[in-house]
Amino acid sequence: MDPAPDGLLLVDKPPGVSSAHVVGRVKRALPAGVRVGHAGTLDPFATGLLIVLVGRSTRRCESLMAAAKTYLATIKLGATTATDDPESPEILHPGAASGGDPVGLEAIRQAIGEFVGEIEQVPPKYSAVKIAGRRACDRVRRGQQVQLQPRRVRVDQFEILDYSWPLLRVRITCGRGTYIRALARDLGQRLGVGGYLTELRRTRIGGFQVDSAITLEAINPQTVLQALIPGDGAAATAAQ
Repeated sequence: MDPAPDGLLLVDKPPGVSSAHVVGRVKRALPAGVRVGHAGTLDPFATGLLIVLVGRSTRRCESLMAAAKTYLATIKLGATTATDDPESPEILHPGAASGGDPVGLEAIRQAIGEFVGEIEQVPPKYSAVKIAGRRACDRVRRGQQVQLQPRRVRVDQFEILDYSWPLLRVRITCGRGTYIRALARDLGQRLGVGGYLTELRRTRIGGFQVDSAITLEAINPQTVLQALIPGDGAAATAAQ
């Protein structure tokens, strides 16, 4: 009798699908009864590395969630959205109404420096943070007012890759619980022109890279078993 599947599966999540959808695809490709989960949700609009946990490796969720993560992100300055991402309508910010580039690259560099290290961050209202047992996003969609408390998070790297008003391309490496949407929002507020996240791609979790991931379309019973990283090897890589 073959041993039950166990290990980590690296998936390059495409845009437009939820992390739960990816987990469902993997689950359907495995024998009935095998436990499947994931280590760190990506929003539907986001792409990149999603670590799917299979079998006994679902117990590794906490250690993987604690690993540093690297993202490539595009921030649009001069506008905001209710969700801090492209999932809701854009609202032009009064501070950017004059046209041209009202901030400049040097001001952006200085502002970004304030978001590196241990910082206080208020999660987005449209998030899964729970208030009295119910997700904040569900309360907001029901028309309720929510007041989220700031959390201590860690940002190790916030690097400008390219800038041409109003689009700012950055690389961010951060610790657990950091919302990239909130960084985009807060940077826009700090610059006085508003800002929101338009693109997000996760490229690394711990020692795992998206370059080693399989696509969603490639998932089938054979590829899942071939691509599974055994639990012992996964533990060593995660710590890198």
